[in-house]
Order: sequence, then structure tokens, then C-alpha cells
Amino acid sequence: MAGPKVVIIGAGVVGAALADELSTRGWTDVTVVDQGPLPAPGGSSSHAPGLVFQANSSKTMTELARYTVEKLAGIGCFLQVGGLEVATTDERLRELYRRHGWLTAWGVHGTVLSPQETHELYPLLDKDTVLGGLHVPTDGLAKAVRAVEVQLSRARGGGVRLLDRHEVLDIRTEGDRVTGVVTDHGEIDADLVVCCAGIWGPKVAGLVGMTLPLLPLAHQLAWTGQVPAIAGQRAEAVRPILRHQDADLYYRDRFDTIGIGSYGHRPMPIDVDDILGVDQAEVMPSVQPFTEDDFADAWQESQRLLPSLREAKVEEGINGLFSFTVDDMPLLGESPTVKGFWVAEAVWVTHSAGVGHAMAEWLVNGYCESYDLHECDVNRFEQHHLAPDYVTARGCQNFVEVYDIKHPLQPMDDPRPLRTSPFYQRQQELGAVFLEANGWERPQWYEANAHLVEGRDLHEPNEWAARYWSPIAAAEAQVTRETVALYDMTALKRLIVEGPGAARFLQRMTTGDVDKSVGSVTYCLLLDVDGGIRSDVTVARLSKTRFQVGANGNLDLDWFTRHLPDDVLVRDLTASTCCIGIWGPKARDVVQPLTKLDLTALKYFRGAQDYIGNVPVTALRLSYVGELGWELYTTADMGLKLWDTLWRAGGEHGIIAAGRAAFTSLRLEKGYRSFGTDMTYEHDPFEAGLGFAVKLAKEDFVGKDALRPGDPKRRLTCLTLADTVMGKEPVYAGETCVGYVTSAAFGHTIGKGIAYAWLPAELSHPGQTVHIGYFDRRIQATVAEEPLFDPKMTRLRG
Repeated sequence: MAGPKVVIIGAGVVGAALADELSTRGWTDVTVVDQGPLPAPGGSSSHAPGLVFQANSSKTMTELARYTVEKLAGIGCFLQVGGLEVATTDERLRELYRRHGWLTAWGVHGTVLSPQETHELYPLLDKDTVLGGLHVPTDGLAKAVRAVEVQLSRARGGGVRLLDRHEVLDIRTEGDRVTGVVTDHGEIDADLVVCCAGIWGPKVAGLVGMTLPLLPLAHQLAWTGQVPAIAGQRAEAVRPILRHQDADLYYRDRFDTIGIGSYGHRPMPIDVDDILGVDQAEVMPSVQPFTEDDFADAWQESQRLLPSLREAKVEEGINGLFSFTVDDMPLLGESPTVKGFWVAEAVWVTHSAGVGHAMAEWLVNGYCESYDLHECDVNRFEQHHLAPDYVTARGCQNFVEVYDIKHPLQPMDDPRPLRTSPFYQRQQELGAVFLEANGWERPQWYEANAHLVEGRDLHEPNEWAARYWSPIAAAEAQVTRETVALYDMTALKRLIVEGPGAARFLQRMTTGDVDKSVGSVTYCLLLDVDGGIRSDVTVARLSKTRFQVGANGNLDLDWFTRHLPDDVLVRDLTASTCCIGIWGPKARDVVQPLTKLDLTALKYFRGAQDYIGNVPVTALRLSYVGELGWELYTTADMGLKLWDTLWRAGGEHGIIAAGRAAFTSLRLEKGYRSFGTDMTYEHDPFEAGLGFAVKLAKEDFVGKDALRPGDPKRRLTCLTLADTVMGKEPVYAGETCVGYVTSAAFGHTIGKGIAYAWLPAELSHPGQTVHIGYFDRRIQATVAEEPLFDPKMTRLRG
């Protein structure tokens, strides 16, 4: 099986890994082109210091790093000296325990060390400075250039053609398909083109009109002369790679010298068009001149942490270019407009072989079976994410924050605000505390509700969980269940699917039966061909040929667009519309006098189009907080009028505006899942507790043939506990890690902490006791029946 004609642009660690992985799968009609000489063509891989640390808050990124470690070690391109992260502050020491929790949850062994153990492992450290360390024995040094050489050699042995000194000038297309690559040495026919060009990625992708939110930034790497304390060291590296994240620094051995990398200097972005060519650059295109003044603080701090450096000098240094994105994640996937043009960009050496593996699976099988790639899919971005000023601002800020301790709820600082709902003015008047989600300003709670706290028994969370939180949020959750509250739901993606074949198309694309009467609303799933969950959506039938889909993000729009038949159109209505969720026992008392609709007759999971006062609305009887009420949609120009109409009518009923913190608490009390957190591409509906949304009696739908409805081996499980956790913590049975937390919050109307976790099926029975690893302690948790609130649905259906 020669496979299709593939051209890989870029022979760095990613392009080399992909070529190798494709050839092992029998695809031999593969050509790798690069403008520079092999095996060091001059991109980031050619100067990369090679440090591989596997700890990451993303399960996917840890898994990609683990595969890289295993593969490069297996082909002799990895020095497995271990990794050590040190703490010099109490806050950083707590962070090391959190990072250890991620490692444990994702299946990588690590240990948090005492100060003495840390010093014994790395004797060059100053005893009085270090409070502890996180040791990961399987971390180490990737020999990047050697990895390129070995993987390309393996690929060549599998039939892959290697063309160095070939500059890509253009990408040839016919209609909406790629057909070839134009180089300064001629043209190469192609069915598939994969851009692995690293810092040149935006330039190459631009040849097919694709915008990549990628920014090359210079990062300082310096080398000392001989360090007397390690004079005579004959092995290249004998001690662990070291990170001093409190000062944005890392270190590695090179025989009797030490390399020092710094992220503590000013951001130094460079336009891709200003990167010198292979023959113009003094060293290589990805290497800029070393700016000594920017390194002064890093050198002073290094001498404090490693006193033996006081007897050495900085002998050489570079400002090396690396790729940064707007959300710190890679850019993987196919162009939305040019079929056959793929990218594997913004990938560092740490994840390189894993990404090569993932991309090869995706290309050969049509999906990636080993990794959940939704966080990495290049089509995840909204239009504003691609603005050049935004890419620069976010790339520079992510450089500054690369080693920062980041809270799960921490929003970006700038640029803000970007997207505001029509209710923004009223929310400001009510003292909304805004966080940011996908560019939207989204209220977390309202200071105007501070008086609601008085006289209530409210749980006070631990210090970490109390960040970006207020007791006001707890009161808002309770008041929602007592009276009525308005929630701004505008940030949720809204799509219109319409045309003569719309019903047939949605029947094919979703797991639910959506071909029902006008006014029906159906909760269902989008599956990939392997049966993995791509999203959960609500589909409301507005007419015979028109449906409104409540989606999770741009990937859902992309998925629909790639499968559209000629008689169906899909449009994103999010920016031109808005939504208020009005929920609570008194919701009908507020809304009924404002409309001629008989709201009692509008049953649960039904919708209708009418007016609220003078405002035309689509009213869907849905509730993600588990209370009576509606999602009310209108056009953006009428949004403020809708808010004011409901607010005036609700005054006599005690109406409040409530924020996202209350919403999350109430959602978990009802056991409602959140895609991307509770379930992802790697999970199937039955283990996620969503089998009810799958109508196997339907003739066919995407992913149906891959489903196995039998007893799952793992389950998304509801846990209750006395405290609050935040998500991504390991779950233990005895001393064995058996799973990890997804969503978590305190249930302010049930008086318990709630955590959903993936656990083995045998541990998912109510009453089972487990423990959650939270920083340096274990919190007992009990498996509970779900939902925790209103299991008979009497409030929703009332």
C-alpha cells in the first residue's frame, strides 16, 4: 500500500517523526522537503536544548510527551536523566504537588522531594534556597538533531523521499483541493500536503489562504564555560534537567558546562517575513544574536540557585526562535477551505514524536485513535483569534506566563474586552465580576447581590478554590432555586442548519431522533467514526427545513461544514443573536404575563417562536440548572430590551442576575455533562452516562457502527465530598491511582462538594469510598447516585 501522494513541508522533529510514522503504516509515496540542509535545516529543532518535561495540565499533552520519550529512547536519541522542578517559595511548593497530581492522574510516575532529597539528587543547588522538588525519572534530554537524522533515515528506508535545499514557493490547488507543491527546484504532485514548517508555518499556510495564530518569539539560551564543580565530567549529562520556574529558568548539563534557558526577559517577537533565509543567516535562520543585557537578571539568579556558577562565566548564547500560539496549544488538522492541506504546527521537541504519531493515525485512519486532539485542532478558533494584533498580544503574554502558576479560572488580562453581550451595560451596573470565555465577557457573580449573603449558611472553600470566587456566588445559586434568576447564555455557540435536506443531514450527523414535529428540542451527541464523543448539542426544530443547534464551539461548525450535502446550509448566528436563561420556581410568574404563549402547554424540551413584550424570541424550555424556565433567544439589537422587560417584570418576584459560578454549581447538582471537560473524543456515550441520547433504532448515524453498548469498563462517576476540588486531580483506591476528576464545584443547595471522575466500572457503585489527591493531601469522597438534586425531575417539568 503506497498510499496517497504526500508532501511534508519541514524536516524538523515533527516532519521527521511524521514521515517515519507514515512509512511504518505502509505509506511510501511520501516526500519531505525543507529549505535547509539535513539533518539540521535551521529551524527551531536545529538549536533546541532538548529538555523534555512531561508534567502538563493537559492529559493530551502529557500523553504526547510520554510517547515522545518512549520513542526517542527506543531509537537512541534520548538521555533519560530525569527531570527536576524546584520550589523556592511556598506557593511554588504547593504548585509542585498540584503538578504531581497531574502526572499521577495521567499515568506518569513522579515524586515530590523534601529539601534534603532535592539537594541529594542535584548537589549543585543551594541548600538554603530550595524548599523541595518534583522529580520525574522518565524525563530527560531529547537529542533533537539526532532524532531528526534517525527518524528520516528510518523513513528513507521505508521508501520516503528526502529533498533538502528545496524552498517551497507555492502550494498548487484545483478547486477546493490541494494538488501539489511548487519549489525552487520544480513541482511535486500531491494528494496531501502537511505543513510542519515550524516558525515558517504562517507563511506556508498563507499560500493557501489559511491564517495560523502562531507567533515566533526569541528565547534566550546561554552556555557557561567550564564549571569547576563538574570539571572532568565525560558524559554529556549525568544530573536531571532542572527547572527553576519561580525565576523562569531551566538548566541542563553539557559535559562540564551548563546550559541556561530563560523566559524571564522581555518578549521578543519577530514577523515571519523578517526571518532570514538559510543562506543569509549567520548561524541559522532560527537563531538571533544574543542580547546580553536581557540575560543579566537570569545570570544573577542562576548564581544564587547554583552557587558553583559563581566560578564560571557565560561563554556563548543565542536568542533562539520558538513558536507560540494564542492558547499555548499546538495547531493540528486540515484546512477548513482547502482539502488535503494539513498543518502540524507550534509543536516543541517535547511533544514532537507524539504529534507525528497522532497525525499519522489521523491521516491514515481518518481519525486519531490514540489521543483526544480537540484542544489541538487548528479549527477551534473564532475569527477574532486570528487577528494579527491578537496573535501578537496573546503570544507575548503566553511567553511571559510560560512558567507562571495559573489558576484554572484565570482569565487573560489583555486584550479585553473583546466580545460583549447586549446585556453588558446592565451587568456592569449590577457590579458584575467578569471572567473571559472565548473572547466573551462572562459574569462570574454580581456585587449587587452581596446583601443576599446575610443570614445564609454558605460553604467557604479552601484558599485555592476561593480564587475567582465569592460567597455571593453561593447565594446566587440558592436564590435561583428559591425564586428566579437571569443567566447570560450568549457565549454559547448557536448554529442554524437549514435547507430541504436539513432533517436528513442532522439525522445522519447526530445520535438523536431530530426528525420530529416543529417545536421539538432534542439533546444528542456528535460522534466520530470511531464512536468517540465529538460534542453534545441541542437541536431545536424551528420549521420543516430549519433547525437551531446549540453547539459547543467552532469545531462543531467545522464538523458540520465538512459533511454538508448540497441541499443544506449551516450558519453561525452567535454574534448576531443573544440568549437569556430565566430559571427558578417563579420563572413562569415572571414570563407568562409578558407573552401570549401558553407556557404551561410548552412542555419540557419543546420550543416556540413568539414575543416577550415587544421582543421577538425563540423560547426553548430547557434548563442546565435543573429549574423551571426557558432559554430565550433574540437578535442582538433587541437583547437589551429583552433584559429590561424581564427585569421589570421580575422585580415583584425577587428576580436576580446570577453568574457562571452559580451556574456551574447548579449544573453539577443535576449531573449535566460538559463537553471538553467531562467527556471528550476518547470517551463513548455509554461510559459517559449519555446512552439515553443515542437512538440505536435509527437506521444510521456517524459512529453508530463503532458503538458497543455493553457494560463499560470505566464510567463517569459522581462523587460527593466535604471540601471543594477544582478538576484534573487524581483519584485513589488505597494507594493506587484509578482515575481523575473532570468537573468539580461545591453544591450550595445540597451542602456537599461535588466531583465527577472517570473511574473503573467496579468502583463506580454508590457507596464506594475513594480519595482525591488535592495538592499534598487526600480528601475522602463517596460515589453517589445521580442526579443529586431533584432526581424525579419534578421542578423541571412543573
